[in-house]
Amino acid sequence: MADKKYRRTDGRRVGQLRPVTITPGFVGTADGSCLIEVGGTRIICTASIDPDVPPWRKEQGLGWVTAEYGMLPASTGRRKSRPILKNDGRAVEIQRLIGRALRSVVRFDKLGPNTIYLDCDVLQADGGTRTASITGAYVALAQAVAKGRGKGMFARGALQGAVAAISVGVVEGTALLDMCYAEDSVADVDMNIAMTSGGKYIEIQGTSEAAPFDAEQLQTMLKLGQSGVGKLLQLQKKALKEN
Repeated sequence: MADKKYRRTDGRRVGQLRPVTITPGFVGTADGSCLIEVGGTRIICTASIDPDVPPWRKEQGLGWVTAEYGMLPASTGRRKSRPILKNDGRAVEIQRLIGRALRSVVRFDKLGPNTIYLDCDVLQADGGTRTASITGAYVALAQAVAKGRGKGMFARGALQGAVAAISVGVVEGTALLDMCYAEDSVADVDMNIAMTSGGKYIEIQGTSEAAPFDAEQLQTMLKLGQSGVGKLLQLQKKALKEN
């Protein structure tokens, strides 16, 4: 799977991320927030603390973390209608993924009877919106947890690690890291990988879009994903130090 097999649309190496910028504290009214930019993909991620929990969570003394995801109408080349009367099935699936990923590093007993809402709003989409949402949502979550601790709402140790996610795929037989839309739209295989800072997998979503993949390609994609997540975790840490 050498570079010569496939020339990427933007000239990157097969294992190279797009330019990534994380701007913490982007929304001053939120308990935690950032603007994450991954190539042409731009997403605002916010975290809001609510001193309440869902009805099924009451009387347990445990907190909760949940997520919502949406794309603004002009986020793609063609206007996307707002889901006013009918839920967007894709958005529901993605927000469930974001929630699962972030909950994997949260100690609910340390949150008390509080809920943290994570909102990921896509300003511009150029591939990898779900993985960029997870990566940015963690930055917003970490800020909100720090704020809640400062107010005495949360106990120490509410976060057990960091979370980041990246897309990988196969195009014309070559495994690629962090596909942009032009690559994703013609990919033989599309995969999303979410991992903790401890090197453990949270979720692997891999699908053959055009051609089945073998064990060797799977291992190559996992290695690329692990490398990409490691770099994103470093960028998250840097952004949180700057905040």
